[in-house]
Amino acid sequence: MDENKALVRRFLEAMGEGDLGAMRKMMTSDFVDRSVLPGQESDREGYLRGIAEEDDTFSIISFSIEDQIAEGDKVVTRYRSRAIHDRGEFMGVAPTGKEAEVPGLIVHRIVGGKIAEEWGESRGALELMQRLVDQERIERERVEQELQVARRIQQASLPKEVPTLEGWQIAEHYQPAREVGGDFYDFHLLSEGRLGLAVGDATGKGIPAALVMATTCGMLQLAAQASESSSPGEVLERVNEALLVRIPTNMFITCFYGVLDPKFGSLTYANAGHNLPCRRHNGQAEELRARGMPLGLMAGMSYEEKEIILAPGDSVLFYSDGLVEAHNPQGEMFSAPRLRRLLAEHPTGAKGLTASVLEELERFTGEGWEQEDDITLVALESSTQ
Repeated sequence: MDENKALVRRFLEAMGEGDLGAMRKMMTSDFVDRSVLPGQESDREGYLRGIAEEDDTFSIISFSIEDQIAEGDKVVTRYRSRAIHDRGEFMGVAPTGKEAEVPGLIVHRIVGGKIAEEWGESRGALELMQRLVDQERIERERVEQELQVARRIQQASLPKEVPTLEGWQIAEHYQPAREVGGDFYDFHLLSEGRLGLAVGDATGKGIPAALVMATTCGMLQLAAQASESSSPGEVLERVNEALLVRIPTNMFITCFYGVLDPKFGSLTYANAGHNLPCRRHNGQAEELRARGMPLGLMAGMSYEEKEIILAPGDSVLFYSDGLVEAHNPQGEMFSAPRLRRLLAEHPTGAKGLTASVLEELERFTGEGWEQEDDITLVALESSTQ
């Protein structure tokens, strides 16, 4: 009896170590695995293949025998094992990195000093499978709930409508990615008919990015309206100082802020590290450059201001990096130079401009494209003749 129990202990220890050669030596040639699950019975080689598959899927942390009972030619063993699902797919679930501890009860029949039959309760494997599947499902549900909250925060922070200005066309397009990012745009109605325009992107994804994005939108609104004589550079300076103590140290925000005076066609602007807007003038496209660090990185920052005059027919496209950093199937980026070429050729009208950009993006990325980041477009055009 003790010899039979010792044989089973050696067999199970070899199983925990994935030592198939040692296991084969301890099994009869006509070994049969008689699982309690219908259709799961297998011979010796089939049984060993199953052990090999488990070894390719799990890293065994520990394997301990808690109790054994021997009666006649049979040995009943109660054991407990701990494993990490880190090597391969298990029952359709990709490696999760999760650790599981499961109990097991197994019966072996011994013939001639070798193991001839095994009856496994299978509870351990089934419990492990169920735990992994449940953990994966709970994690997916948690992430999806987080993304839904982030989407609602983003949508609530974006303008409900585009301002109407006589002699001007404004069009916008916001296309969220599969995972929520921190893109935003906003319009500020200022004194003397002027319009403040902001386009930005908070680093990160999910709820943190959505909260920082919403906070930045609110601060820009307050800074722009607190003193309506403030210039775009001063607005960005105030928001930068306010954000420094209100966002995590590993986050920052890029933001372009401009003030349009529709009567004179002047656009005064400053840029806090955001993608350079493109202006179309006389069939040529140029970038609107202004130096400035992203918001929330360093105290005491100042932001360079510049001014342009938009003539009738001129247009400006403001956008986020999700556009120019989109990749095609060959791994090439859409890129700012491609965007400038497209802008120089686009038909007149703000809506026509955004439509042209989106059509070219679709052609460039092709079918089955998985959007990597949010895409935000705001087009402004002087239509006064």
